[in-house]
Amino acid sequence: MKIDKLRPEFVEFIPLKLEEGVLYISMKYATTVHLCACGCKQKVVTPISPHTWSISYNGEGVTLSPSIGNYEQECMSHYFIRNNRIIWCPNCWNKVDIPKKRKKRKKYKWLRFLHK
Repeated sequence: MKIDKLRPEFVEFIPLKLEEGVLYISMKYATTVHLCACGCKQKVVTPISPHTWSISYNGEGVTLSPSIGNYEQECMSHYFIRNNRIIWCPNCWNKVDIPKKRKKRKKYKWLRFLHK
């Protein structure tokens, strides 16, 4: 079942068993973890750094930037976390060609002649 709100919980270590609807935030390890908001129960890990996600906390609500895109999971959820609320993005993944699994490239016989 889709959820529309996450409760922030500041922790040093991320617990082994995650509770649905909770955004675990470890400032010491610059990481947030939560279960996917679509209800599929996949763990979503967002590392906090200037090159990945940023986090802001106003004393009540947490905002993560940029969006969470679970294109590697079956649910392919895409949403923002703004002031503890889940803001769902339109299903634009079907308009974009996202490979389900990357295949290993086959080595063609003619390529070995190029390396002689």
